[in-house]
Amino acid sequence: MNETTRPAESDPLPRTAMIGVGSMGGAILAGLRAPGVRIDGPIAVTTRSLASAEQFAGAEDVVAFASESDPEANRRAVRGARLVILGVKPWMIADAVREIADALEPGAIVVSVAAGVPSAAIEALVPAGISVVRAMPNTPSHLGLGATGVAPGASADAAAVDTVRRLFETVGIVLVVHEDQINDVAAVSGSGPAYLFLYAEEMTAAAARLGFDEDQARRLVLQTIVGAAELMRSTGEDPARLRRNVTSPKGTTERAIAVLQDAGWGALFDRALAANVQRSEELERGE
Repeated sequence: MNETTRPAESDPLPRTAMIGVGSMGGAILAGLRAPGVRIDGPIAVTTRSLASAEQFAGAEDVVAFASESDPEANRRAVRGARLVILGVKPWMIADAVREIADALEPGAIVVSVAAGVPSAAIEALVPAGISVVRAMPNTPSHLGLGATGVAPGASADAAAVDTVRRLFETVGIVLVVHEDQINDVAAVSGSGPAYLFLYAEEMTAAAARLGFDEDQARRLVLQTIVGAAELMRSTGEDPARLRRNVTSPKGTTERAIAVLQDAGWGALFDRALAANVQRSEELERGE
């Protein structure tokens, strides 16, 4: 594995097209449009509706095509693009790739952010010479705080991987992995924000049961999470050490931690991540 963070300066990213600009696509697009990010030419994006495309009206750095009014929207978007991001739902990937396959530029890089779609399935639908790379970003990418796993398909060389790495460095950190690890990335960081939100949900509810009103409980839990995360980030300390620093012998925190550990948190997380990976594998088999 190779983890990287945003470079202070790099070569311009190649001309880019995005097929679909949903939640994750919107986060990636925001990263590409951020100050200091250099990219060759306007970014071509496709949307379903005219209303969605109109939000880019007048933008100098984005040109939008709406499939609602233009059946050739996706094909128009990818013409001339050296980097094509597939931002559609997993079950729409094959149809989208078939549609654009013969309009792709020779040597283009196709990036899929869809869970459960192996690169081989995409490679089978595109002309020879097209590189396919899978990426697994997460929702904090909206804030430039994402964690993305990048895995090359059999068709992608080191240069293609480096280009995709630089793409996702615009929205956070990047971990380059083998494709057989991409489902593990999805289980840890892809779905990870939901686990933390569940923790916040349950802690807020527990605080309310202690007698705090809803706003008080929410504020206490939110600031605790934000502060603890920043403490771990800024100090670089191992979380186990940080936990021990707060856990005085025979104190109140020690008593609470013992209850949580007796509940078997380690095994619980193992089962949760295994269930996540299993579902990704089922999706890959079309189940």
